[in-house]
Amino acid sequence: MALPYLEAVLCFMILMYIFETYLDIRQHRALKLPTLPKPLLGVISNEKFERSRAYSIDKSHFHFVHEAVTILMDTTILYYRVLPWFWKKSGEMVTNVGLNAENETIHTLAFLAGAMVWSQITDLPFSLYSTFVIEARHGFNKQTIWLFIRDMVKGILLSMILGPPIVAAIIYIVQIGGPYLAIYLWGFMFVLALLMMTIYPIIIAPLFNTFTPLPEGVLREKIEKLAASLKFPLKKLFVVDGSTRSSHSNAYMYGFFKNKRIVLYDTLIQQCSNEDEIVSVIAHELGHWKLNHTVYSFVAVQLLMFLQFGGYTLVRNSKDLFESFGFEDQPIIIGLIIFQHTIIPLQHLLSFCLNLVSRAFEFQADAFAKNLGYAPQLRAALVKLQEENLSAMNTDPWYSAYHYSHPPLVERLQALEDSDSKKED
Repeated sequence: MALPYLEAVLCFMILMYIFETYLDIRQHRALKLPTLPKPLLGVISNEKFERSRAYSIDKSHFHFVHEAVTILMDTTILYYRVLPWFWKKSGEMVTNVGLNAENETIHTLAFLAGAMVWSQITDLPFSLYSTFVIEARHGFNKQTIWLFIRDMVKGILLSMILGPPIVAAIIYIVQIGGPYLAIYLWGFMFVLALLMMTIYPIIIAPLFNTFTPLPEGVLREKIEKLAASLKFPLKKLFVVDGSTRSSHSNAYMYGFFKNKRIVLYDTLIQQCSNEDEIVSVIAHELGHWKLNHTVYSFVAVQLLMFLQFGGYTLVRNSKDLFESFGFEDQPIIIGLIIFQHTIIPLQHLLSFCLNLVSRAFEFQADAFAKNLGYAPQLRAALVKLQEENLSAMNTDPWYSAYHYSHPPLVERLQALEDSDSKKED
């Protein structure tokens, strides 16, 4: 008799849904508070606060519905053994088109193609409502339905191009891995991560957005001067047309070794009132680089991935595990899917720990920008971005600690003020 792995997974999924719903309720109550937090009184305008409050409450209502539907579908699929049924049907489909279902790679690709179609169908209503109702209602959505469809089609085509060779490689590695399977899998994923980090900004991202060099002028001069003072190997400075899809703003950097690039959203340039505010945001991002946060995060992710692959090698041949989920045979891709479900408790714990580390990094990057003399400009930029993005002004501390990878605005402003006070003392 198979051990009740499936029942344990379902139980934890439901318990986690209950726990996270409790946190969502706490956050919803915080969002409905009619007044600003004391530290933001006189800092955030009442008009922006009311707009932010309405936007956050709308997103919260949507989140409750989305999560309820998701847990219902996921538990139904597992409980009623939809996965083994669909694995069998995908094999029949392969046979019907004249291919060999005994070839595990072909069978797996057919299974994943069906899963992708299902995912697109079930996610589409939520994506449409989020984009064309909630985001549009609050003035953020800038894309047309045709641009939305075009992006979706491009994403599907990319999956069809990139997915098969990656899946085939993983199956092959598992088949020949032997006692060194965890090392081989990790090595492959490590190389794949480096490859994707290289080709994504150069080949994939331009398929969806237009990247143009930041024009000559005061802003460019100040960013280049700051980068040079920190010995940041800035090679290119781009502006991306984020405004074609949304009014939300951001900035980021990428590239290896001596070939770094910085990308500014055009909305960031539009929303900040002067160049120094934008430069303060870049100073914060450069702080992450100078303090090696990106390296530490990458190493942590790679270590966790290796540990996960090590765990997978221990259970991949467990007949009881597969039988508990309704499978008579032991397909490689199904083993990976089942394993991901069985380590859900560990994944939630690790996610929480990574958020704690990320929040600490954000405080350190803020302090780095402040030490460069950008404290007033960074405060102004943080407030401006909070207002323009209509981010939540009131947050529940439990919800924030569990979900947020970035500290709330109140905490960031307080940390900047505290560091100023310590310096004066």
